[in-house]
Amino acid sequence: MAEQTILGLDPSRIPDILTATWETLLMVGWAVLGILAFGIPLGVLLVVTDTGGILENRPLNRVLGFVVNLGRSFPFIILLVALVPVTRRVMGTTIGLRGAVFPLIVAAIPFMGRQVESALREVDRGLIEAALAMGATPGQVIVRVLLREALPGLIRGTTIMIISLIGYSAMAGAVGGGGLGDLAIRYGYMRFETPVMIATLIILVIMVQLIQWLGDWLARLLDRR
Repeated sequence: MAEQTILGLDPSRIPDILTATWETLLMVGWAVLGILAFGIPLGVLLVVTDTGGILENRPLNRVLGFVVNLGRSFPFIILLVALVPVTRRVMGTTIGLRGAVFPLIVAAIPFMGRQVESALREVDRGLIEAALAMGATPGQVIVRVLLREALPGLIRGTTIMIISLIGYSAMAGAVGGGGLGDLAIRYGYMRFETPVMIATLIILVIMVQLIQWLGDWLARLLDRR
């Protein structure tokens, strides 16, 4: 009988757990880069094109708002399956790390856009008006006033987004997306290896706690109020 570790975990599963943890970190890390690249500009557009914004454009704002709300209305597991043909065309595969990153990005961009919008709307309107009065261009206002002043809120929003991504990445395991979710399903659920399931849950909880702590610390550090 094989020697067992704490929680009754078979030692032969430890390399699999470490590999799955690394896959989850890579999956979430690459997805975060893509989400920030599209989600921040989306949130900025939602604010500056709104009524009274520095680039007011109500038709565009309404279209963007509708698209964002539509994207947020789909449960991730349904979106994951619906995007299979697009994921295959864009990434060349629908399984593993590459197959999971694309749907993660698509699912979280609308969410991140709203987080950015919420953070930017907290910026004092007087600061924006003062910058415009001094001759600042819309681009300068966005970079030097909106994004700079909203930085703590943006960090908090990004923290929430990353934590949501960890949950999404676990669900991606249901369709062979790799990572801890895939490991939990293949061994913890299908093979009834409860210690594997417990180990993956513990690792996910630790990830969430560390990310939340780091996000809160950075937001407090950069908050000048």
